[in-house]
Amino acid sequence: MSYVAVIGAGSWGTTLAHLLAEKQYDVSLWVYESELAEEIRRTRVNSVYLPGVELPDNIRVTSSVEDALTRSRYVINAVPAQYTRMVFKDLAPYVARESVVISVAKGIERGTLCTVSSVLKQLVHNPIAVLSGPSFAKEVIKKLPTAVTLATDDIHIGVHLQEIFNVSYFRVYTHDDILGVELGGALKNVMAIASGIADSLELGNNARASLITRGLIEMTRLGVAMGAKERTFTGLSGIGDLVLTCSSPLSRNYSVGVSLGQGMKLRDILTKTRSVAEGVATAESAFALSQKYGVEMPIVEQVYRVLYEDKDPSLAVRDLMERSLKSEFYG
Repeated sequence: MSYVAVIGAGSWGTTLAHLLAEKQYDVSLWVYESELAEEIRRTRVNSVYLPGVELPDNIRVTSSVEDALTRSRYVINAVPAQYTRMVFKDLAPYVARESVVISVAKGIERGTLCTVSSVLKQLVHNPIAVLSGPSFAKEVIKKLPTAVTLATDDIHIGVHLQEIFNVSYFRVYTHDDILGVELGGALKNVMAIASGIADSLELGNNARASLITRGLIEMTRLGVAMGAKERTFTGLSGIGDLVLTCSSPLSRNYSVGVSLGQGMKLRDILTKTRSVAEGVATAESAFALSQKYGVEMPIVEQVYRVLYEDKDPSLAVRDLMERSLKSEFYG
């Protein structure tokens, strides 16, 4: 069977490695922390990011980039968006010419405002695909029904990857809008922070429904301005992922929002967990993109001001609700 390298042993990378190994693919799992790699090799459990789950024997765990990529036909990037460039600078020389790189990271790089696939294209000269959608690792590892989108520029590669990832509980759809799929996966994390704030302030179900709906409008508006397809945001990687992350404490970004609404400071929230809440960095990038493209994104703006200007969340809600009145659909 084809050899798969999963780069990044967070909960999602480890879950995908487990899924593919159960399909009898030989998988290498690259772990950044050498101590954690040794522990996983010894116990066959990723106690930090996926506790209680025994990994199949055909997952080879390593902290060596060269070792992980030996014979790899498929390379899965499960490194958080803000670290992808750093990691792939080191491993790029070891990616085989015939390999396909599949990104499952959700975020927009600070400073450059690049999506993850754009970062990868700068570093490797391989076909790039993106896998995204409403998919909590804790539910996928339990084999609960999940559907996701796999986007690529090459339909033949897309169909092949669809078959590789698809199992009875993990349904994969193909799509050709890489940019739209990535933007949906990244921007919904910002909206999840807003939703967590709203729920923490006990603003009610009406508020959450409005936030999700208007959040989708903002995501779509920016995506179309950047060249993505409008219909993409009505799919799994858009509204699907948005509803999921705005409605569940399993979302790290939603949980950050809850803590902010309770009065905690961002620095204190981030020091409490080893897991990465991608929406924190993406809020900064999304706000910068809205300025660059001249797109009105009031929810993104208020989340940005709460995160980076220490704005009181209650004032952010007030400023959203007291904006000038307008038609629901315009422009």
